[in-house]
Amino acid sequence: MKKKEELEELLVIVDMVNGFIKYGNMADPDINKITPRIKEIVESFIAKKEGIAFIKDTHDESSIEFKKFPPHCIKGSGEEEVIDELKMFENYGLSYEKNSTSTIYAKNFISDIEKMKKLKEVIITGCCTDICILNLAIPLINYFDENNKDINITVYKDMVETYNSDLHDRMEYNSLSFKLMKQAGINIK
Repeated sequence: MKKKEELEELLVIVDMVNGFIKYGNMADPDINKITPRIKEIVESFIAKKEGIAFIKDTHDESSIEFKKFPPHCIKGSGEEEVIDELKMFENYGLSYEKNSTSTIYAKNFISDIEKMKKLKEVIITGCCTDICILNLAIPLINYFDENNKDINITVYKDMVETYNSDLHDRMEYNSLSFKLMKQAGINIK
């Protein structure tokens, strides 16, 4: 990977961790269907020497977020680890642990973005479309607007996914999230 100061593109891979895909209270194995496309784009970014950032939902046992969601991705449980299909790429780029649904507040994330003086585009992939993807994409575009940074944010529909349950229809929540992000100025492809 180029030095942060030289990066023109950043691929952000959000929460492709065991606790959302393989096992645990919040896991939905169907999310794994986006992994092959994410792997393809990761390989293209490595070939271009552009930036890759892995975001890993990581909580202490007493996380306040557990008042809203069942306990998940507790540090040391293995749930907070990147899935095996992508783990081989984790050391190539940047890695951030987050204790909320928004990557914006992950330690060093924004300070690293600030160092990327040539950055032109951020591509966001991963899960969940209506929670952690939405809570990164919209605050990030607002951050760029606030600071007069002309940086595109792109979300590819085939590289993001959310969970499905009786009270959470995957198709409905994906559709709504794409509309909200598009309205905010994010490129939806």
